[in-house]
Formats: sequence, structure tokens, C-alpha cells
Amino acid sequence: MGKRVLRREPRAHWLLLALAMLVLLAELCLNGYVTHAGAESGEPQAGDGGPAPAAVTGGAAVQRLEPDGRVTSRAVRGRTIALTFDDGPDPVWTPEILAVLARHHARATFFEVGSRVNRYPEIARQVTAGGNEIGSHTFTHVPPGTAAWRLRLELTLTGNAVAAATGQRPVLLRLPYSATPEALTATEYAEWRTAAPGYLLVMTDHDTVDWQRPGPAAIARAVRPGIVMMHDSGGDRAQTVAALDQVIPRLQAQGYRFVTVSEALGLPATPAASAAQRARGQALQLAQVAAAGLARVLAIAMILAVVLGVLRLIVQLVTAAVHQRRAGRRHRRPPRDLGLVSVIVPAYNEAANIAATVRSLIGNDYPAIEVILVDDGSADDTAGIVERLGLPGVHVVRQPNAGKPAALNTGIRHARGDLLILVDGDTVFEPDAVGRLVQPLADPRVGAVSGNAKVANRTGLLGRWQHLEYVLGFNLDRRMFEVARCMPTVPGVIGAFRRAAVADAGGVPTDTLAEDTDFTMAVLRAGWLVVYEPRAVAWTEAPAALGQLWRQRYRWCYGTMQAMWKHRATVRQSGAAGRLGRRGLGYLLLFQVLLPLTAPMIDVYAVYGILFLPLGRTAAVWAGFTGVQVATAAVALRLDRERYGPLWSLPLQQIVYRQLMYLVVIQSTVMALLGGRLRWHRMVRTGAAAVHAGRAGAGRT
Repeated sequence: MGKRVLRREPRAHWLLLALAMLVLLAELCLNGYVTHAGAESGEPQAGDGGPAPAAVTGGAAVQRLEPDGRVTSRAVRGRTIALTFDDGPDPVWTPEILAVLARHHARATFFEVGSRVNRYPEIARQVTAGGNEIGSHTFTHVPPGTAAWRLRLELTLTGNAVAAATGQRPVLLRLPYSATPEALTATEYAEWRTAAPGYLLVMTDHDTVDWQRPGPAAIARAVRPGIVMMHDSGGDRAQTVAALDQVIPRLQAQGYRFVTVSEALGLPATPAASAAQRARGQALQLAQVAAAGLARVLAIAMILAVVLGVLRLIVQLVTAAVHQRRAGRRHRRPPRDLGLVSVIVPAYNEAANIAATVRSLIGNDYPAIEVILVDDGSADDTAGIVERLGLPGVHVVRQPNAGKPAALNTGIRHARGDLLILVDGDTVFEPDAVGRLVQPLADPRVGAVSGNAKVANRTGLLGRWQHLEYVLGFNLDRRMFEVARCMPTVPGVIGAFRRAAVADAGGVPTDTLAEDTDFTMAVLRAGWLVVYEPRAVAWTEAPAALGQLWRQRYRWCYGTMQAMWKHRATVRQSGAAGRLGRRGLGYLLLFQVLLPLTAPMIDVYAVYGILFLPLGRTAAVWAGFTGVQVATAAVALRLDRERYGPLWSLPLQQIVYRQLMYLVVIQSTVMALLGGRLRWHRMVRTGAAAVHAGRAGAGRT
């Protein structure tokens, strides 16, 4: 409305926000891939294409793919046993197995999952420090049937992880779910040939099936000369540990050696990794750890947001019931004539609605009303329209454009009544709104009264969303704020003030964009009560396009932040000011600033949940939270005597409208931190309040 010194609004932060969210999503997807995309506890896929070629299935347990395409194999000879352990490292069982091996001076081969190596690199180092060797078991324990590109990627990632943890480069490979050579499928054979020809494929001569936990004795009986398959992760491995403690000393006493696969076959020691591979592995390990940490933090943040949201709804409903009882007692008192009421209407280019606004005010059933229209330098015929109405008790004051707060202060100076109603120029009052709005001022402790602002143009989806927001958010909050005695805002659409309270507050402030919030906070700090009168109804024109909505809410949010900062000292004060600071400002900070600022991360986590978490659980959480909101909205609509029809649009509001609102908070926060001055964004009026107010009022039950 007013002219202000402008500073160019920031733009680069949107690119930074988008990049940050993409990086966050990528990190979460890495965690999802590592944690959920593998199949360590799953079952191999069907459709294996039959057995591998006879040269493979009839070969020994360790096989090599020669450059000419032939497959050669070697077996462990003599009184030699190569113990192998799959699926680790595990923070509990791998160290216990290593302790048994060390106690009996035995060595073994550990086929480790790369993602687990990144989680427990110190355990991988313990494996090699004890003279054991590490082979690759893929990065996420992928099942057979994996595409060649993915298996190749998994082996590369596992190699990098092992290199970072131990400084070695694995050359042995055991495919997940593989066992003896005769059980090798055509699918597994094709994967090895295509994706891992440089690895020695290690299968087993004897599978102890220790994962079934048949008992230590049964596991020990399955340990015989050759390559023996066991597990050091994937579940409770206490039986495996106990079996090792039995069988190793017994077979050693019979002359058997327990060595690594490479030692058993006379192969060279595991080669050292290059510096580049170690560096890649360290970067991968850091990324994986960071991804896991982010997932945990966001999971906690999402739970906290849901809990806070539910608690907020509970508090709103409880305080709404308390307010309903208090208001009922207030409403049972007979209405009183409290003297002249001066209605002040600041107007800047309000030709579309101004006639309907003034008629609705002067036509109210309260016995003593004067209307003061302050034309704030309008470029249209706002003042002339009102003058030509020729209505008694209506006064027009013209001034150069100075802004809405200045226009309000001008109107207050010209007003003759001790009770003041401040009204936007696009507002249409119900016939009894003035009388109902001023009745709480019969209590000498009350300095201001908030009326019930309703959206007139609610036919479209955007209008329905704003209608629900007014009823569910604003009006439930006002009931709660009155009960808590910390009402931070009497809306500019409809609000009444005692002249003494206006004087104590120093008039309408001109240094913030949310002058209604700033002004109300000043009234509270002066020790006056601020209450909500839901029966005093006024109709306002809501933005009809997303661009207009953005500009309006941007101004509201930025102005609210200005007012919160201006009154920040109330947090440390006592009495009425302290209630405003600790209750009102605390609530605004939490639910209108901090939670919206975290909302983009919550949405990214929701995308992560859809991609990687159980879809049923994700959908149930969303449906449950939305159901609570719908139920609360139904209660709010009933309190406001509104139809339930718009409830169907509430779930859609969570998908589109909510995002717009938190982006407004982000933009406002960035602008505030940069110290910018925001211009007054005036909404283009269409006359919807005048056209639709009667229709909407007729639709109320």
C-alpha cells in the first residue's frame, strides 16, 4: 500500500536450496540403496536359466576365467581346511570368530559385503591384522539375476571399501547365494563372465548351513577338508562360534591345517590397493556414513514433526472447547450499547470493493457507528465512489500515499468514538458484526478483539484451501491464543480496539509490514487482554492466483518475523509481556518459522520413503496424519458453522499448498537475514468480496 525503499530480493538462494535438496536426496538414496536395495536377508530370484555349463558345475570349488574364455578350476588338497565366512563384517560375531581363530592359531577367508565394510572398517582391519584375507561378497548382497552393470558397480564399490579399510584389493569373489559348483546356475555363471572376469570365483566344498542354526555339533560335523562355508553375520552366530571352538582344536590334533583360500591353493598374497582406489574408498565410506546419519536425523525430525503436529492439534481442540464454554458465558449476557464506534477504513485503489464495504459497515445494526474512509493517495476513484454514496455518518479523509499504518493513524486522529474498528478496504461485514465485535470491550480489561475473517471467493481449489486455512489454522489458533492470553495478531480484516489501548501501544506502528501483528503485540505488552469473537464475521477477498497468494503471504510472513524480532525482549520479561514472549512468540517461532524451514527436508525424506521404505508403512503414516487433520478440520468447520464440503480438498492441500507456504517462509527468512526491505505487495482486487459475501453467507449452516 505504501511506498518503501526497496532492495532487490535475493534469487541465488533458490538455486542453493535446489542443489542442497538434490544432494540430500542423493545421500538418502545412497543410504536407501545400501540399506534396502540389497537382499542380504531375502531370497534369490527365480528363473535362473538352468545349470551352468558342465565344465563349471563339474569343476572344483575355485574357478578362473581364462583369457581365451575357458574355465579352469582348482581344489584344496591334502589335510587342509579353508574356512570361509560370508555376509560380514558384524560388530558382534566377527570379533568373536576372530578371537577363536587367533586362540587356535588358525586363519580363514572372509567374504565381506562392501556396505558393511564401510560401516565397520575397524573390524575389517582386525580381519586382515590377524593374518586372514578378505574377498568380495558384493556391496549389498545382491541376489542372482542382477543386471551386469549393477554387479560390476557393486564389485567396484566393494573393492574401494576394502581398499579404504585395509589397504588391500580383493581378488576373490563369492556370489551371494552360491554354494557348491554343481549348484551354480546359468544366470550366476553369466554374471561372473560378464561383470567379474578378473575375480577368482570361490564356491564351497562343504556348506555347514549354520544360518539354519542346527546346533554346534551339527555345524562342527560339516567341517571337513576343502573349502567350508560358514557365516559371521546375518543373525545370531553363537552356534557358529561354539562349533569353531570345538572343531578347530580337534582337527588340528589330527594334523589338519586351517588356512586362507589363497594359502590353500598356493596363490599370491592379496595385492595392495592403489592410492587412488584407497582415496575413492575413503570418499565412499564418508558418503555412506553421512547418508546413514542424515537418514537417522531426518527420521527423528519427521517423527518429531508428526508428534509436534499432533500435540498442536490436541492443544487446539482442547483450548477450542475451553474457549467455546467461555464464549458461551459471554454470549449469554444481553448486548450493550457501548457508545459511538468509529470504523476506520484505510483504502488504496479499492474501487472494486469499497462501496460494498462502506454499505455493509454503515448498515450494521449497532446503534451508533461512524465510518472514516482514509484515502491513501489512491490512483483510482476510491474516495469519489464513497463520496457519491452520500451515506450519513461516512466521512472521507484524503492524504498523500504514506502506507496503511499511516492511514490508520490518520483515521484514529479523526475518530470521535472511544471504540475503534480497523477494517481493510476489501472487507464486507455481516449485518450484526459490529455489535458482536465490540461486546467483549464491555470488560474493562479487554483492549482488543479479533473478529472472524472468512474467505468469500472459495469456489476454486485455491479458494477452498485458503478457506480451510482460515478456519483450521487461523481461527483455531485464535481460540488457543485467547485461552493462553497471548493473542499475537488481531487481523486487519476485522478488529476492534479500545482507544486507551491504542494510546498505550503508541498508535499503529509504521516500521513493520505486518502492522496488525506488531500493533497487537504492543497492546499485549501494555497489559491489555486480547480476545477472539467468532460470531463477528467479515468477508474478505482472498488471492485468486498463486502469484497473488505468494505476494500476500510473503508480506505477512516477513512482517511477522519483523514483529517477532522487534518484540523479542518479551521472552525475558514477566507478566503480560512475558506471556506474549514465551507463549506467543515461542509458538510462532516453532510452528511458523522453524518447522516450515525444515519442511523441504521432510519432503525429501518422504520421497526417500516412497522409494526405499515399505510403501504400506509410508502410506499408513501419511494417511493417519492426514486423517487426524481432516477430523480436526471437521471440528473447526463445525465451530465456525461451516459446511463440511471443502474437506475433500484437504489431502491435496498437503501436496501443493503446503509447499508454497514453506517456500514463503524460506524466502522471508533469507530476506530477513540479508537485511532487505520488502516492498508492499498489493493484491489486485476483483470485487469478489462484494459479489460472493452474500452467497457464501447464505451457504452457512
